[in-house]
Amino acid sequence: MIKTYFQTFKIDLYYSVNSFLYLLKRLPIFKDLFTNDIYHNSILKGIVGCIGILVSFIRALTFKFLYYYIIYLVSISMSSTTDSFLHVFFFLTILGMFINNKFLNVGKKKYFALITFQMDGKKFFQSNLLLSFISNLFFNGIALYIFAYHLLHYSFFEMIVLLLFVVLIRYIGEYLNILFFRKNHYIWYSNTKIYYPIFISLLGFCFLPYLSIAIPFSIVEFISFLVYVVGIYCFIQMFLMDDYLFLYKQVQKMTEVMNSENQSDYLKQSMIEVKDKDRVIDTKLIENKHGYDLFNTIFFERHKEILLRSAKRYSLFLGIFYVVMIYIMIHYSNYQQSISNFLHYNLAAFIIVMFYINRGSIITRAMFFNCDHAMLRYNFYREPSIMLELFKKRVMTVVKVNLIPAFVIGIGNSILLVLSNSWNIQILFTTFLFIISLSVFFSVHYLVIYYLLQPYNKEMEAKKIGYSIATISTYVISFWLKDIVLSSSILSILGVFFVILYLVLSLFLVYKIAPRTFKLY
Repeated sequence: MIKTYFQTFKIDLYYSVNSFLYLLKRLPIFKDLFTNDIYHNSILKGIVGCIGILVSFIRALTFKFLYYYIIYLVSISMSSTTDSFLHVFFFLTILGMFINNKFLNVGKKKYFALITFQMDGKKFFQSNLLLSFISNLFFNGIALYIFAYHLLHYSFFEMIVLLLFVVLIRYIGEYLNILFFRKNHYIWYSNTKIYYPIFISLLGFCFLPYLSIAIPFSIVEFISFLVYVVGIYCFIQMFLMDDYLFLYKQVQKMTEVMNSENQSDYLKQSMIEVKDKDRVIDTKLIENKHGYDLFNTIFFERHKEILLRSAKRYSLFLGIFYVVMIYIMIHYSNYQQSISNFLHYNLAAFIIVMFYINRGSIITRAMFFNCDHAMLRYNFYREPSIMLELFKKRVMTVVKVNLIPAFVIGIGNSILLVLSNSWNIQILFTTFLFIISLSVFFSVHYLVIYYLLQPYNKEMEAKKIGYSIATISTYVISFWLKDIVLSSSILSILGVFFVILYLVLSLFLVYKIAPRTFKLY
């Protein structure tokens, strides 16, 4: 098994080194300096390999440090006590158990090892399983020592409890993922009916300390003990399994459905698939439509299940969340004041909430895969007047979709304010208006960056780094703005004026710039 690991390590290293040298050779500054002989230069490859190992180690440590740093920042923004860190850490760790499953993922390095070099699947899996355990123990241990033990002054025993919890719970998720695949023949998180409810619920629970609700260490300690028992059992079951190569080949075949090289095929397939019931369009919906209004209506009606799917699910789980909050307000009056203060003076926190639930990125992806990928091949489709006209129609469509969960939040907040006995018509109106304005803003924003930074190539792969930077910047700014403390009335007025200004600016930018940027490449 140790021999198998070193063989795998050599394959990973040689692949990374050769890929780096290939990219280096293609740079204009080195194009004439390096020849194909660099692939046979053992000294150069050794230096690059050592640098690569060091960079990989630093990158892994940095990402783990950033993860815990974000938890630390979020927790201290909600409460100055260590309970909020424990609370956020606990629910994000459970969330990671479901969304951070890697052993059934496919990739070039794994493909080379198992398919090209035909390594023993069981030994390959066992070596990677042990390596993941050791690396998780090491990197999480360093991060928890810095943030939990040193900064937040948890005891050494408490730090060890959290360390074993975060390490072993991962193998519960991995084993459940394998069992799910064996039974259903697809990766569980490609099923959005299961994925989104779990993701939204656990992410929402992370922010309960805003309402002075936090899970105590005694409960975490008890659950951790159960995790240890189940996690060790799952680890042993995975270590003894001998059909990993068979499972991997099944996953590999699934990701080759659309001749691509990564697992975004699942997403592509769901984005392109049109249900039979959507192929027939009610003539009443299009009889008075003309031009690009007709074009947009036909697109929406044929793909409405794709466009509305996640918005409806978010709305359902938001509805459940508010029912729970209403129950708490009615039966536990001691929470009424904290919830009331939050809605009166911390309404800006909903900026980050609306960022997460907005379906703009999903809708623009569906627009490209199902429409723009084909239409952008025609020059008339990129004429300024035509592009502006279709943009306005699409804004209306995206706004309508995103208003579904926005109305649930707005109505839910209004009910909570009424139950708190600290409301008037002005407060109800302004808090509701602020949520609606946020929904409209993010709807317009995602369309704007889609038109100005069109990220997809002809193979329907997202390649432009500018689009990624824009979305990440949006998240960073949203996260920063959530801590603004203003009354709901002032915040709503500012929000409405900003949205109007942004909408006018977006129309100008789409008309002037998008004809040059909204294209295939």
